[in-house]
Amino acid sequence: MPGAGRRVGPGAPLPRPRLECAVTAENATPSEGPGSRADELRAAVRAVESGERSADSFFTRPTPPRAPARPRRAAGAAPDPAAPEARGPVAVPAELPGLLARGGAPEALAPRVAAALGEGAADELPADPWRLLEVAGVLPEQADGFARALLGEECAPGDERRTRALVGWLLERAARAGHTAVELPSVAEGLARHAVPDPEAAVRDAIEAGAALVFREPLDEPTAGDAPEEEPRVRVLLGLERHAMAEEGLADGLARLRGTFGALPDAGFPADGWEVAAARATPSAAELFRAAAGGAVVVHTGGEAARAEPLALVAAARALGLRAFAVAHGPDGRARLAALLPPADAEGAVTLTGLLSEAEGPGRDEEGLLALDLVAVLDAAQLGAEDAAALVESLPDGARLVLSGDPALLGAAGPGQVLADLLASGTCPRVTSRTPDPGPIGELVSGVGAGELLQVAAPDREVVIVPVRDAGEAVHRAVQLVTESVPRAFGRSPRDVRVITPGHGGAAGTRALNAALKERINPGPGRFGGFDPGDLVAHSPAAGHTRLATVADADGEGLWLEGPEGKFRVARELVGETVRHGWAVTAHQAAGGRWPAAVVVLPGDAAAAIDRSWVYTAFGRAEQHLSVVQGVGPALARAVAEPPATERTTRLRALLREQAVSGAAH
Repeated sequence: MPGAGRRVGPGAPLPRPRLECAVTAENATPSEGPGSRADELRAAVRAVESGERSADSFFTRPTPPRAPARPRRAAGAAPDPAAPEARGPVAVPAELPGLLARGGAPEALAPRVAAALGEGAADELPADPWRLLEVAGVLPEQADGFARALLGEECAPGDERRTRALVGWLLERAARAGHTAVELPSVAEGLARHAVPDPEAAVRDAIEAGAALVFREPLDEPTAGDAPEEEPRVRVLLGLERHAMAEEGLADGLARLRGTFGALPDAGFPADGWEVAAARATPSAAELFRAAAGGAVVVHTGGEAARAEPLALVAAARALGLRAFAVAHGPDGRARLAALLPPADAEGAVTLTGLLSEAEGPGRDEEGLLALDLVAVLDAAQLGAEDAAALVESLPDGARLVLSGDPALLGAAGPGQVLADLLASGTCPRVTSRTPDPGPIGELVSGVGAGELLQVAAPDREVVIVPVRDAGEAVHRAVQLVTESVPRAFGRSPRDVRVITPGHGGAAGTRALNAALKERINPGPGRFGGFDPGDLVAHSPAAGHTRLATVADADGEGLWLEGPEGKFRVARELVGETVRHGWAVTAHQAAGGRWPAAVVVLPGDAAAAIDRSWVYTAFGRAEQHLSVVQGVGPALARAVAEPPATERTTRLRALLREQAVSGAAH
């Protein structure tokens, strides 16, 4: 049978694409009218499914030579996209602002264009104006206008430069929604919506030009007993090379860890030591101890209280003389882990980026691999494919990997759903914690996870519902809660309260809430690019990497922020792009963090933006007190009752299952 999710050449026969598969978020819009190119594409796919049309007709050009296997990532320190120094100022070519102005683009875009395209941006854009789409935030309509200004009559909707750029833009947009691949019909329909005259040919050209990779993935779970002549149902996927490399590298790395399990001397993992430690632990922790002693890769799931179990595992492993570490996603999470570990083991808490860059943890051995025996990644639901691949490829043979997380939480901000794919693949042991989250907040959050919005008893006002009529009232009540009600009732500073809302825009989004909160908590002229010393901010130097900090100072080179890791500078050119006020954040930004109190704001227009995972994540950020500013009415209960939104489209699950079937066959 064909390899699950493996790349196929442009001329290779493609199996029957199926339209009932999930459509990516960016393509979930009404189709064009009857007779449109999108309708023709749907008809073509139906013809393939019914046998009226050959699947070969999707790609009829000769198959190019098979690409060589991807070399393993070089050993050594991995880049740290979240590190303060990772993104320094970018040199802007002198002629670039004028070129942008000539094309009708704002000159202020020049630093972002230079960062995306490099020092040759001013030379490359005249030859291919649609490369402007590689700059985050630029829309196809804007790139088309830029191209028309530069190319004049040469600008055409079917220009291969345009169609290749659009394919890349569609895949990048899907990646921002968490997908590592997109189904072929969805990409073709997306091209049709942007007036590409022959989307099918455009997709084929993009594949042959290397702008996208094509894969086919079985829709039916493979088994070792499948007859060779049976052709499984498959779906055809397109993806970007870096996401393909990440998921394939991650699958290979996990297979390597399992394959080297038990091949090394047992001195590092004494079975009797594990059993003694398990006998002293809670039942759920003991189960995790035994699973880690007997397996190379273990998945542990549970709520907030269950975090104590992988931390107990790390402490027990260190007591046995093993090099064991607990990994958080950011400095705030690391501080929380360190506080829960025994004082002697506090150094065992590290951040993922710090571990990979050798700024924290054990460093690397002479082969460039991390010098450790066991690593437990907490909040693993936030782990994206690229970060997971960087970690796994850095682990030495024989190391143990524990991924601990809550599958009910919102997933990673970047592409991939590593925890969900591992669970669904069934290829490694799973330990489910039986430790419940305590108190009224824990009861409420547990009910949300089960699809029920409970009315919990809160004798000490641990949970408060504040009904509001409109967005303006929602902002007013949120500010009142943060600055008056919660501090008065719980003796907390307003800085101990985090406001969580669905989005950045709108009358009750993070921008509006932060403006109102700054006016009350830390008023000032915003003399440092809109910020003043003492402002709470959210620093996002890369997609999926957000940390909260406080403005300390500013100088001619940039803005100085202070967080759990100390002071760091954000270059002046990057302040506007990477720093926002941080009293109010989105649930994605808040995931993985916990605060003494949280105020969740749900204005009337938020109904379409929330689902069970969003509510579960937002409500669970509160430790002692949760206020819900409720403006969506019954829509909140409906969002909780309905299943979470459609899963992301990824390839890791199929790759892991293929490995399992291949291993069983041998």
